[in-house]
Formats: sequence, structure tokens, C-alpha cells
Amino acid sequence: MSGQGTWLVTGAAGFIGSNFVHLALGERWCGRVVAFDALTYAGNLGNLERWTADRERFDFVRGDVADPDAVGRVFAEYEPSAVVHFAAESHVDRSIEDPAPFLHTNVTGTQVVLGAAREAPGAPRMLHVSTDEVYGSLPLDSTERFHEQRPYDPRSPYAASKAGADFLVRAAHHTHGQDVVITNCSNNYGPYQFPEKLIPLAIMNLLRGEQVPVYGDGLNVRDWIHVEDHCRAVRACLERGRSGETYCIGADNEQPNIEVVRALLPLLGRGELAIRFVRDRPGHDRRYAIDASKIRRETGWAPRIAWKEGLADTVRWYRENPEWLASVRSGEFLSYYERLYGGQ
Repeated sequence: MSGQGTWLVTGAAGFIGSNFVHLALGERWCGRVVAFDALTYAGNLGNLERWTADRERFDFVRGDVADPDAVGRVFAEYEPSAVVHFAAESHVDRSIEDPAPFLHTNVTGTQVVLGAAREAPGAPRMLHVSTDEVYGSLPLDSTERFHEQRPYDPRSPYAASKAGADFLVRAAHHTHGQDVVITNCSNNYGPYQFPEKLIPLAIMNLLRGEQVPVYGDGLNVRDWIHVEDHCRAVRACLERGRSGETYCIGADNEQPNIEVVRALLPLLGRGELAIRFVRDRPGHDRRYAIDASKIRRETGWAPRIAWKEGLADTVRWYRENPEWLASVRSGEFLSYYERLYGGQ
């Protein structure tokens, strides 16, 4: 599969999807990428700007994964050899305010893409990118970690919608024998992340001389992984994962939220007074941790980027890309598609 064929990447203009496209094309993982994205508030075609002129190896199609006609046309025109399904609504706070878009994209959208892949010539393998949040929450004083056999216990509308999508993918394999793989990854950080998530929000606020809001007591723990390591894990599962299997992805890097912010302070020349504790969000999961032994054992993947190195590189990227950050803050990036394609 490597180095040839056309890969359809849904949600390709988002944070993780765009990083995946950069690696897939830059390291020639495949012959061509077809990027499919609805370009909602967090989908930024500017994230893929370096490839838009390469019409032989890259094409972009604007569309909604929950639209069967739009998805069907992409499969019919490009006949992808593999599908990497990143497209999702992913912000927990937004799901608490309004779950409807999460059901639309994460559940209905996944079913539409599944059906199109199953009916397409050659029935290409579909890798479904999910989250560790489907497994619920772990106690702070526990050494337990999430693994592939752990029962699902989603605690937010976002996590519930991703759990529903996972079950649809499993059912497609069981019922139809469809060639699918599921990955459940821990918290990502790195370039191109929309600044509603903790690390880019903290960097943006610190660059502007503002305080960083931290939920509750700041002791909620997440297992942080650099987005490049996650993308390489997705490739490993796409190419070497067993059909119908689930793979948990993590970097053995548990960090309390408050320590994440404290690690950023010296990188941006700020002190503890830049931290502001705010009221905790409803149902805030206490701890996530990943046992990634299965993916390591079966595919040979392992994370490459150390936490301190990755965090420093992430800060450096945001410092060196003020135009990107300004366009996201202003909403100007939303018109990039119209400027590039003339609204067509």
C-alpha cells in the first residue's frame, strides 16, 4: 500500500488530518491524497496550502461526510485504495452546549463513509480515527490504563458520539466482513491545532500577554502525544493492522493540565501569575492513560518525539506562524477556500 494508490482523507483540513496529509505526501506514503472536508469553523484549507498547487498528487473536495451524494461522488471519481477517516466534531465543551452537530458528523458521517467504502470498487480498507475518551475516566490514584478490551463508558456527548461511531465500524466488520481498523488515541498537540484546545489556547494567550484559564484544580491528567507520532501510528495501523481490530495509541506521557501550562510558561517568558483557575466544566473526566502495547507489538510503531522537545517545537511553530494564528483568531481563514477556488 505504501508509496502508491490514492488515499481519501476525510477531515483533512483539520488539525490531525492536515498533519497526516503533510506526512503522507512529504514522505510519499501514497501516490495521491484526496482531501475531503466541510471546512467548518475548525477546518482550515490554509493548513494544506503547500500542496494545493500540486494537482497530480493532491486534490481537495469540499463536502460533508454525512451527505451520501457528496461522499459517493468522491468515491466514484477517485476510486481510493484506502480511506483514513479523521472527520469529526471534537471539542467537549461545544458538545455539552449542543450535541446535534456531533451526532451529525461523528455518527451519521461515519456510517455514510462506511457505506460508500463498502460499495466502492475494491472495497478499500477504512481506518476510523477515534478517541480514548470512549473509555470513560480513570482515578487519579490508579495505575490502570485504557486498553482495547476495556468496556466503553463515554462521559460527554462528544465521547458518546465517537463511541457510537466505533460501534458502527465494528458492526460493519462483523455483519459485512468489511475491511476496517479503529484507532483510539490520547490527547494530541502540535502545529495547526485550533486554539480552543488547552495547549494552543495557552500559547496564544501567553503570546498576547493574557492569562491562561485552567479548569478546576488543574489536576486532570491526560496522556499527551505529538500529532506527528499519532499520524505515524495511523499509517502503521492502516498498512499493518489486522482487519476488524482496534488499536490504542499513546506515548506513555501522563501530565496534569496544570503541569502542561507550567511547562509552557518559561518557553514564553511568563510566570505563575499568568495562570487563572476557572470553574470546572460539567462531567470533567479525571484521568486518561493509554496502554499502547498492542500497536507496538503488532505493527512495530513507537513514538519518536519526547515531551519537552515536542512542546518546545510546538511553541516555536506558533511563534513563527503569526499570520496563521491571526487568521484563525479573526476568522479570515474561513474565506481561504473561496479565494483559492473562486467559490466553486
